[in-house]
Amino acid sequence: MLINCAAYQDGRKLADIAQTAIRDYVARPDCFVWVALKDPVPEELTAMHEEFGLHELAVEDAQSGHQLAKIEEYGEMLFVVLHLLELDADAELLIGEVDVFVGANYVLSIRSRTSLGFLNVRARCERERSMARASCCMR
Repeated sequence: MLINCAAYQDGRKLADIAQTAIRDYVARPDCFVWVALKDPVPEELTAMHEEFGLHELAVEDAQSGHQLAKIEEYGEMLFVVLHLLELDADAELLIGEVDVFVGANYVLSIRSRTSLGFLNVRARCERERSMARASCCMR
């Protein structure tokens, strides 16, 4: 499920954009795109693969899930797998996963088996422009 898809320029949010517009914004050297997915279906990952030009092996890892925590470099792209721990309503420990694709002007985060999200992180980046600029300049 698509949670967020937004374009930024000079540390400011331009707009929430349609998935079909990702490629146009990524092609602009002065823009940054941040997409967040939760428990995506294979068709959603295929669409992101096409929009961002993601590496095939990293996409396969994201589709299969249950990966070991890792950081891999594929040319100009980083692929990161993180594990999240949270307690459910019955105080049972749940282990979730976040896969993150990072390129020169994009971040694609994919959450699986977790209710924890990044809306607070996104809101802080949008509120504190120096953070947004720093993330956009990490090339």
